[in-house]
Amino acid sequence: MAEAADRAPAQGPAPTPAPGTDPEPDPEGHKGPLTIYLVKQLELAIRSFMDEALRPYGLTTFQYTALTVLQHRGGLSSAQLARRSFVRPQTMHEIVRALEERGLIERAHAPGNRRIMEARLTREGQELLAACAPAVQKLEDRLLHDIPEKRRCAFRQGLEDGLASLTGRHHG
Repeated sequence: MAEAADRAPAQGPAPTPAPGTDPEPDPEGHKGPLTIYLVKQLELAIRSFMDEALRPYGLTTFQYTALTVLQHRGGLSSAQLARRSFVRPQTMHEIVRALEERGLIERAHAPGNRRIMEARLTREGQELLAACAPAVQKLEDRLLHDIPEKRRCAFRQGLEDGLASLTGRHHG
């Protein structure tokens, strides 16, 4: 009886595909997960490996991201820093507080607007980022290791193009 049921045509709706998968081929004929699903999986893997690489320095990926944003931009409010670090303002408030307590950043009133506090890296923050650099570069190298050299530029360009398409911000 069970064998007959196994051979019988399925009743009801077709099975739902796994999350993030596209059962139909894309325009280039690829089947499988949607690109956005793959990007999210890559993001989660990177975050996990980053957290592990940064643990000896007492940093999380979010804290490291905030520090690197300040390294490149400096003088940002918590709200600006949150937007550039891809976290909610409430989360950034906690990150800023922790980084300030460790002496990695300092905050001062913004010139011309005493209601806004801007964060900047301290010398200790700059030194910690320099100390983290080899571990982060090792992860970057690991990410690119199995991508042939001639495709690495295209991989990066594809990520930048996708980001620009969604945000309207074009990188140069």
